[in-house]
Amino acid sequence: MREARAAWALCTSLALVAAAAAAPVAPADRVYRNGTVFTADTALPSAAALAIRAGRIVYVGDDAGAAAFVGPATITTDLHGRFAMPGLVDGHMHPLEAGRTLLKCNLDYASLTVAQLQRGVQDCLDRSSDKEPDAWLEVVNWFQESMRPAGVRTTRATLDALHTHRPVIVRSSFGHTVLANSRALQLAGIGKATPEPAGGKIWRDADGQPTGVLEDAAFAGFDALLPSPDPQQDVQAAAAALQAMNRQGVTSFLDAIGTPEDLAAFSALRRAGRLTARAHFAPPIEPKESGNLDAAVQRVRALRASYDEGALVAAPGITVRNAKLFLDGVIAAPALTGAMVEPYRRNAGTEAAPDWQAGTSRGPAVYFAPPALETVLVALGRAGIDPHLHADGDGAVRAALDAIAVLRAALPGADIRPAIAHDEIVAPADFPRFARLDVTPVLSFQWEKPAGDTLGLRDYFGPERMKILEPAGLLAAAGARIAFGSDWPVDALDEWFALKVGVTRTNAPQAPAEFHGRLGDDPGLSRTAVLRAATIAAAYELHEDDVTGSLQTGKFADLIVLDRNPLVVPAEEIAATRVLETVVGGRVVYTAPPLAPRSTP
Repeated sequence: MREARAAWALCTSLALVAAAAAAPVAPADRVYRNGTVFTADTALPSAAALAIRAGRIVYVGDDAGAAAFVGPATITTDLHGRFAMPGLVDGHMHPLEAGRTLLKCNLDYASLTVAQLQRGVQDCLDRSSDKEPDAWLEVVNWFQESMRPAGVRTTRATLDALHTHRPVIVRSSFGHTVLANSRALQLAGIGKATPEPAGGKIWRDADGQPTGVLEDAAFAGFDALLPSPDPQQDVQAAAAALQAMNRQGVTSFLDAIGTPEDLAAFSALRRAGRLTARAHFAPPIEPKESGNLDAAVQRVRALRASYDEGALVAAPGITVRNAKLFLDGVIAAPALTGAMVEPYRRNAGTEAAPDWQAGTSRGPAVYFAPPALETVLVALGRAGIDPHLHADGDGAVRAALDAIAVLRAALPGADIRPAIAHDEIVAPADFPRFARLDVTPVLSFQWEKPAGDTLGLRDYFGPERMKILEPAGLLAAAGARIAFGSDWPVDALDEWFALKVGVTRTNAPQAPAEFHGRLGDDPGLSRTAVLRAATIAAAYELHEDDVTGSLQTGKFADLIVLDRNPLVVPAEEIAATRVLETVVGGRVVYTAPPLAPRSTP
């Protein structure tokens, strides 16, 4: 009897499957076939075809199955074997700031001598000589950490030597350092008697006078003195940023300092139907707000009430479900403002005859004291807001993990997804805590290579810490869910170079000889791991993994088509990947002009 029932159930199931297979399906809007499709779905990692209807994926599988979705009006794309994958999800960037840099005096992240730096700034002054003597000049994308020769210092005298009376500031591409001339310091009221600000540093000479190098909160006063972009200029900057993202294949992003100006600019594009990537914003909560954290959290909630669009839909929209907190600065020399577990080393000798010894400075104290950090994280969690924490040094990383442990204990089972951005150095004892606390490290893979900023730490860190610098592979081996964030415009927006470095931990082949080889002992990530970091893992970070981040039936049709297969080409060639088409919610937002021929691996 039992066998008969089982046979009847099997026959019934087969009949239902056959009927479903025979039933006609509604035609798709678009069908892609004859491709190599990386899905980022562990249940079906690869496919040859997919179909899209009303902004969602309705089929992923082989070409034969896709044929049923082709109707008279279906747009069918023969991929000719090309590689398709989910659109990139960039888990940490600053897009409005990046768009604004396109309109400013720009040093283009170049590795410069002091003379070349001066020439670059003087060129901008000469091109705008009509602005003399009082208009500010703001210079951006200064790669301070890669100045040549290594260890060279700049001061206000570097800029005072230029032929100008104008106030001048030069912003480091890392975003944590400003070099100002004497006129700028004077107008900002920064002098010998100026106290150190919370969350910042004023570098001083032997007489206590500011050298002109300012870190973090120390240069905040310039914002009130510099001319502010008007709303229309910000809309133009946001549009330029979106175009750059679409060319790189970015279909979702987190604005990691989502100011009201950022929100207003991207919301204007949204209203005009010009938003071409899913936009998530993390308004900042600053250390100076530690005395009134309830008001700070309420401010973030008010921005969410004004701008967040609710449940995600196929068309890209706006969310405000994150908050940004800076816990330290940067580990890179000469700033050394990352908060460290063990002190930075110091040169007890001379520049000509160095003698590097154990030092006493651990960098600045973590910008939020532990009680304040714990309080604000729990308050954010109760409000349903994910904390996004900047932590560069291992001391700041540990402080972040300690506070998140308090958050987890206070709100057990809550779907709060804290992220710690950068994590450039992590104490080995803290590696397994990321997985244990379900914390996502959001890493900028392009930093995981020999370069001026990383190798410039050798003397300050010593050999043991250099082995574990930029520990993506080590964190992954400890079970952490690695997500990718470009931190644009800290670096140029080059997602594919970053993903290549995530695999190889090498610089570009044309880099100077001193930057050849691999960085440290970290094993790096597999090709699949870096693609997942920039798709489904970052989508998890942004609370959108149920609808994006992988190519699965029912999810939004966010996908890109590439000119090569990054899973099989020689690893160095990943950096040369070109995006041929970018699709967001079923809408093509970028097509390469012209469509490039398929590359053969």
